[in-house]
Parts: sequence; C-alpha cells; structure tokens
Amino acid sequence: MFGIYLKRELSRRKKAALVIALGLALGIALVITVNSVSAGMQQAQDKVLTSLYGLGTDMTVTKAQAAPTDNASGRPNFEFDAGSDSDETQSSDRVMTSGGQALKASLVSTVAKQAGVANAVGALSLNVTKVDGSFTQGTAESSASGSGSQQGGPGGGQATGQPRVQGGGANFDVNSYSVAGVDVSDQDLGPLATSKITTGKTFTTAQTNSKVAVVSASYAKENELTTAKTITISDTKYDIIGIATPDSSESTTDVYLPLKQAQTLADSADEVTTIYVTATDSKQIDTVKATIQKNISGTTVTTSADLADTVSGSLSTASNLATSVGKWLSVAVLIAAFLVAALLTSSAVSRRVREFGTLKALGWPSRKVTRQVVGESIVNGLIGGALGIAIGLGAAYAVTAISPTLTAELGSTGGAGGGGGGRMGGGGGPGQQATASTMDIALSAPVSLTTIALAAGLAIAGGLIAGAMGGWRASRMRPADALRSVQ
Repeated sequence: MFGIYLKRELSRRKKAALVIALGLALGIALVITVNSVSAGMQQAQDKVLTSLYGLGTDMTVTKAQAAPTDNASGRPNFEFDAGSDSDETQSSDRVMTSGGQALKASLVSTVAKQAGVANAVGALSLNVTKVDGSFTQGTAESSASGSGSQQGGPGGGQATGQPRVQGGGANFDVNSYSVAGVDVSDQDLGPLATSKITTGKTFTTAQTNSKVAVVSASYAKENELTTAKTITISDTKYDIIGIATPDSSESTTDVYLPLKQAQTLADSADEVTTIYVTATDSKQIDTVKATIQKNISGTTVTTSADLADTVSGSLSTASNLATSVGKWLSVAVLIAAFLVAALLTSSAVSRRVREFGTLKALGWPSRKVTRQVVGESIVNGLIGGALGIAIGLGAAYAVTAISPTLTAELGSTGGAGGGGGGRMGGGGGPGQQATASTMDIALSAPVSLTTIALAAGLAIAGGLIAGAMGGWRASRMRPADALRSVQ
C-alpha cells in the first residue's frame, strides 16, 4: 500500500518533485565540484612539495649560511694565464658548497637518535661553476705619416706615432650546475630518492668512494651524455653509470656523486649540508621538529608545512579560493537548497489538506501520514542526489579535460641564508632558496568515493529535512480540515 500510494503521488506531482530534486541537485553538484577541485589543488601542491622536499622526507636539518668575513666574500675566484697562446684553451672549475653552512657528518647519527626519528641521512649540496675558453693576443702596430710626424732635434729626424694594439681579447664560456653527494648506503632517503634510474644503474654500497656518477635526464640530454661517457669535475673524471629521471616535473640536481667523492671535491671532509629525516609517526612531525631544535642548537628544521607557506602564485590563489570562498559558497547553496526543498514540500502538503484529512478520516494514524510525506521527500532527495552526482562528475571531468595551468612560485623559507639555492628535490633541502623559481602545474579534479558518499548522504539528509517539515505539518491536520476544504 505504501509503495503504490508513493508511486502514484510522485507521478501525479512530477513538476513539484522535479523542482525539489533540481534544487538539491545543484547544491550537491556544487559540493562535488568544489571538493574535487580542492583535491586537485592538494595534489598539485603535493607535487610541488615533492619536487622541493623529497620522497618520504618529513623534515630536513640545515644550518644558516654564515655571513662572509671582510676577507672572504664567498664569491668564486678564477685565475688564468693571460700570456697563453691563442690556440690554448684554458679551463677552471670552482666547487662551492650550497644550501647553507656545513654540518659535521657525525651530526647525522645524533639526529637519528632523537625521539620520534625513524631514519636520518646526510647529503652534501655543491654548486660547480666551470669557466673555459681562450685568450687571443693582440698585435702592436706603429705608423708614421707625414702629417703626424714631428721634427726631432738638430738632425731633423722624424719621430714615429704611438704604438697601437690591434685585435686580441678573450672568449670564455661559463657553465654552472649542481652536484649532490649521496649516501650510497641508504638511497631511499635523500636527494636521489625523488628520481628513478631510467638508463643504466644506481650506486651500490661498494661504491662509497668510487669515481662514478649518476646524471639527471635533462642534464644528460643538454650535454649529450650517456652511460658510456665520463664527466670531468675539477680535473677528476667520473664514469657515468646511470641516467635519473625525477618523479616530479622539476629537479634542480644535475649530477649525483657518492658522498665521500663530493666531500673530496669541495674539500669538506666529513661534512654535510642537509640531513634528511623521516619520523616514526607522521602525526608527530611538529613534536619531532621541536625535539631536534631543542637538543641540537644552531640548526634549522624545516617541515613540509613550512615549505607550503613558501608556495605562492596562481596555485596558492586558486587553492585559497577553493578552500575558503568555494566551500563557504557550497555550504550556503546547500543550505538554501535544503530550505527551498523544505518550503516546497510544506507548501505541497498545504495543498493536500483534503487528501490527508480524508486519509485520517479513513483511519490512518498521524505517524502513517508523516511516513508517507517523508517517504516522498526522500525519493525526491535521492533523485536530486543522482542528478547532482551526475552534474558534479561532469563538471569535474570538464576541469580535468581542460587541465588549466597554474603557476607555483617557490620562494625562500628564510630558514637559511645565502647558499647556492638548491631545493629539496635537488639536494639542497628546504630553506636554502636564495631566489624564487616557478613551476607550471596542470590542474585536475579527481572525485573520490568519499565525495560521492558525501553527496549521497547530503541527498538523503535534504530529503529527511524536507520530509520532516512537511510531515510535521501533515500530522497536525484533522479530518474536519478535509470537510472544510470541500467547496
């Protein structure tokens, strides 16, 4: 009886049911769209932070760059022999640490022993500036002309003109690239953890101090390097054993070396610039950060949350818009949809006075009348939910198909001054950026099962709210109301 009557009443009031369902559908569709776009923003931000921070890294420990003394500006210095023949090419490499002041390598084990720390690995960030080219010596020429000559003494001799240098100069090329010293005994954490070896192989534990190198795919392509070639840094040749492709869209490390080799290059024995740290519990990162800062003075501990504050640009603007304005707008529209559905249901009940009064005269109790109204409203809510999910999925698919490009400007955290500006993915760790860089991120709008379940729950909730208001009004009707409504 309940089902038959429910179907007949919904069929008889198709327009009213459709209006209520559409109102709920719009609110639910907006909720799905905003949630999916927010999830896309989060994925985009995670992608940016991965390129900055490193896979599996919860925080890094660094030390701010010390201010240069009066006698040491910190700038590279190159010296060449200006008297060399023009055919002789001169080359000089300047290797400098970047990413902050050097830390003792023994500090890695100290950090690893702190409460809440699961693992700690040290890395050394270097910046290599290579200058090569040649000088061309000029030729001295002198000329004597009648107009330019002068009488020179009693003999009447002529003095020639001043000698002039013709030609000469210098042609030098400057190339700067980044190098990361990797702890080959633990490569799951550190600068190389954000990349995968696509050609060749990675380091082995036996290559702790071997003259081997892994280069990034972009650097290899730019310089036409393969695993059959070598790379020379400060007159030392390294065999290229692998080509690494970063997991994220951007990586700032060009060359990876065993940590001891990098320390030898930079004359920084037993030193690191960054300590990568993972916590035993991701929910206790702030506690671990405070513990390290308390027990190891003079260091800067940077977490992914700290890095997130440095991301600006259209990604940050859109994320804030989706998080604040978008969600509040969704809530407002949803509340409005619920209220409209409740008012329309209540209004429909008012127009069914004779019907409900007659049913009560025939012996229907108030709870049965209320159940009938609530049942109709829930069906309207489910229809609205189905429409809303379809519209929301369509909107999310459209955003993913269009894939609007957002920019993320990666600014300085201020945790460490100076330095070469390596980012986390590049072995420099957080807080080492001296200048901002920009990444382009394609926005997607993934829809999770949780979002769909939320939409279904909102549809049922909307139906219950509308049905509760209409059912309350229907339960207050008396059989006499039906008689008074007869014309």
